Amino acid sequence: MSCAAIARKLTRTTQLWIVQRQYLSRAVSRSFASSSFHIVSFSSAFHRTGLVHSQISSRVPYFFYSNGFSTKTIFEESDINKEVAPLEKGLIDLVRQVSELESEADAMASLEESTFDLNNDSLYSLIWGLREEWRLAFLAFKWGERRGCDDQKACDLMIWVLGNHQKFNIAWCLIRDMFHVSKDTRNAMFLMMDRYAAANDTSQAIRTFDIMDKFKHVPDDEAFQGLLHALCRHGHIEKAEEFMLASKKLFPLDVEGFNVILNGWCNVWTDVTEAKRIWREMGNYCITPNEDSYSHMISCFSKAGNLFDSLRLCDEMRKRGFAPGVDVYNSLVYVLTCENCFGEAVKLVEKMKEEGKVEEARDVLATMISEKLCPTVDTFHAFLEGVSLDQTLEVLEQMKVSCLGPKEDTFLLILGRLFKKKQPENALKIWAEMGRFEVAANGALYLATVQGLLACGWLEKAREMYLDMEAKGFPGSPKLQKLLKEQKVKGVRKSKRKILQKIGSRGGYSGQRSVYKNVSDRECDACNVFLARLFHLVCMQFSSWQASKDLIA
Repeated sequence: MSCAAIARKLTRTTQLWIVQRQYLSRAVSRSFASSSFHIVSFSSAFHRTGLVHSQISSRVPYFFYSNGFSTKTIFEESDINKEVAPLEKGLIDLVRQVSELESEADAMASLEESTFDLNNDSLYSLIWGLREEWRLAFLAFKWGERRGCDDQKACDLMIWVLGNHQKFNIAWCLIRDMFHVSKDTRNAMFLMMDRYAAANDTSQAIRTFDIMDKFKHVPDDEAFQGLLHALCRHGHIEKAEEFMLASKKLFPLDVEGFNVILNGWCNVWTDVTEAKRIWREMGNYCITPNEDSYSHMISCFSKAGNLFDSLRLCDEMRKRGFAPGVDVYNSLVYVLTCENCFGEAVKLVEKMKEEGKVEEARDVLATMISEKLCPTVDTFHAFLEGVSLDQTLEVLEQMKVSCLGPKEDTFLLILGRLFKKKQPENALKIWAEMGRFEVAANGALYLATVQGLLACGWLEKAREMYLDMEAKGFPGSPKLQKLLKEQKVKGVRKSKRKILQKIGSRGGYSGQRSVYKNVSDRECDACNVFLARLFHLVCMQFSSWQASKDLIA
């Protein structure tokens, strides 16, 4: 293995550990779903997210997927909330109160005596509301069991919550109970594979696949693809590739399996080198790339800013009879706008939907929205480069209409651009607009604004923003605080120096004539000259008189 390959592997391993530790600590609520896998998703927003173009480092995992293999759909935590029915007021508080009793029996008895009417929907909503506190969620689930509300949907959600908190033993006990009462455990097995992969326990994820037959489920092709997908989704792409090649006698290599691996390198890590290697491996195994394969590679090249190879693969795709889909056009529009080829981006959209002439870059966004071409957040971010203040507000409005933000990172991007162009007035106008887009100012936005104001010389406004940040409880920056104090002292010294120059000696600086001498000063000088001459004449007369007196004597 070459030194470069080893370095890439070490870099990915370290960054994966850091990022996934952050995600696990927040109990990231993302589960994968697939119509062919029958994987449970806790969401009702069945919309494609399109390609997500990460602007972060190319090897930092970005856990938003574009189209994976053809049947995959991705959901967000915000979408999950839309599926949850509203809870009766006080229901969550009741569960928290009874959890403090001495025993589970006492807690359950108190719940049974309550007047709340628990049904399938309310139990699901209650578990979701307590998802960050697995003990309380499990207590609510046991209560639902007594009320007969523990349907398939609630069981799968409970297993997902337990998996998020790495309570796998309890989750397996629940799966066995489901099996003994003849409930379907197939979805639960997929969820366990996904949660093990999220917890970096790839061996247990593979073992879950191996023991599916013990629960009377055949580990078939869709289960195999589901395992590969779970591993790649959480950054374990090398492990997924290794398992795929080791299992090629039982599960022959095909384009769908390679697409899962390719999608991982293209859309999770965005590693162009590894993506090209997988592309070559497909040729070595005589596997012809399909439409999804081209889509993944074009996405990878576009996120890397490689316009030439993105367009080359798109042309090759057409020659092989594959019509570019929405994801491909999103990728091409993204890379074209990043390279300031707005005219070509417009032509691309016109060619796709056969529309009329579009003159401005922002019209590309309007066209994509009106034609339901699903622009991504990063596509909007690309259009924010090089636009005026009014056009920036238009893009923000379009993001809001498309339910794609804007969020904190969008405003950080805008503020950074405006401060770089030395436009603090426009930056403060954008700051005032954040509330209209339901974006609350956080510590990062405050610090970026204070630093930008300082760089533009707006000391008083920067100090005002910094004090406002501290008043709202956001942690300050010692570096910025020191800089603000230094600027204040420097300003005081400068003011004192100017005052001294004004009230200093008559000549100002040494050898210079004072520029602050007024008319009365000049009149006084003339008077002094006259008195000096008069004194001189008196002295001369006195000298003559004294000499005459001496001669007479």
